[in-house]
Amino acid sequence: MSIDATDEEIVDAELVEDRQLVRAAPAARPLVDAHTVLMPGEPIPTSNDPRTTYTDRDLYVSEETAQAIKAAEEEGSPQRKTAMGLFEAWCAEQGRVAKPCTTATYTEYGRHLMARGLKVTTIRHYMSLIRTSMPAGKKPDNGLFLMLLAQYRRKNKRALRRKEAFPITLPYLVPMMEKAEADGRPIGWRDAAMLAFGYRFLGRSAEDVGLDLEDVTILDDRVLVWLAEDKTHKGEEQTIHLHDRPDLNLVFRLRRWVGYLEQQGITTGPLFREVLRSGKVATSETRATKGGGATKRGNYLRPQTVNDRVKLWFAAAGLKSDGRSVSSHGLRAGGATDLGASGATDEELWEAGRWKKGSPIPRERYVRPAQDTNRDVFQRVPVHDPTVAAEE
Repeated sequence: MSIDATDEEIVDAELVEDRQLVRAAPAARPLVDAHTVLMPGEPIPTSNDPRTTYTDRDLYVSEETAQAIKAAEEEGSPQRKTAMGLFEAWCAEQGRVAKPCTTATYTEYGRHLMARGLKVTTIRHYMSLIRTSMPAGKKPDNGLFLMLLAQYRRKNKRALRRKEAFPITLPYLVPMMEKAEADGRPIGWRDAAMLAFGYRFLGRSAEDVGLDLEDVTILDDRVLVWLAEDKTHKGEEQTIHLHDRPDLNLVFRLRRWVGYLEQQGITTGPLFREVLRSGKVATSETRATKGGGATKRGNYLRPQTVNDRVKLWFAAAGLKSDGRSVSSHGLRAGGATDLGASGATDEELWEAGRWKKGSPIPRERYVRPAQDTNRDVFQRVPVHDPTVAAEE
């Protein structure tokens, strides 16, 4: 058999009896990387090793598991959905793949956020949410992004400034609650209960609206709240005792709202719910009657709704902040500020707000600012009176 010099070269082939050329089996490839650990005498695994031959059963999950994964992804935190939504929109404009994204795309988006002049903490938080949203084993390398962020931090001091929520302390909270329930509407009852609860529970708005009626027990002098877990205590259940006080009237306000739910046959499910213009509590059935579709949160209020209602009643009560933004987080900040101003210890603050033991956040963000506001070292200097100076 002769092969013309112009013919394509044949590599890894052999001649068989019928004079036909066939491809030889590919050489075995080592299956190792920088993290492979082998025991003394153990052979290097290769692609021909039967122990590393994967079949469809090793690669696919069942339909039930696939549905569970999809449901878990849809129940992701609102912040994660927002971060990914913005990232996906940017990728679409740039003609880039959003998921799974490349390290170059991830780095470029981080630089895009810096170009917008966002706070360092905001950029880091959004980029972390995006990175953890990528499929397992396909997360981008964040080394280049962190290097750029460090440079951005050095050159943009204003980007380090943290915007604190205005603390809604009792002098602000009480008139807000009174204004909410002044006209006797059910939505006002809900909001007054929600405001009192948010202050006393020292919770994040997402935690408040995530509670079910079954999680709350109303006694004559306190409210018991059962938590399966929270941001700090993952997988650790707790029962929180919220003792009542005359200025909050938490027991009365919460009992009134829960009683109104019971009148409409609602005894399970979300504690805080949407109230329609008619005064009725919205359910899946009432939404269907009005032609509305099901929402992702079902009958649970959105955290943003709490935020909107706090702003509404703060303005309605004729209150003014010191320039800091008014938001639902102000309820948590207000409770912590009142505790700190009243001499609460670090341990008491950590327990009340369920901060991690040793966290500097409550004292640095709420206690010290309140103390600094009331402290004026120039009070030591006598007030200058020109008439006294002239007499001398």
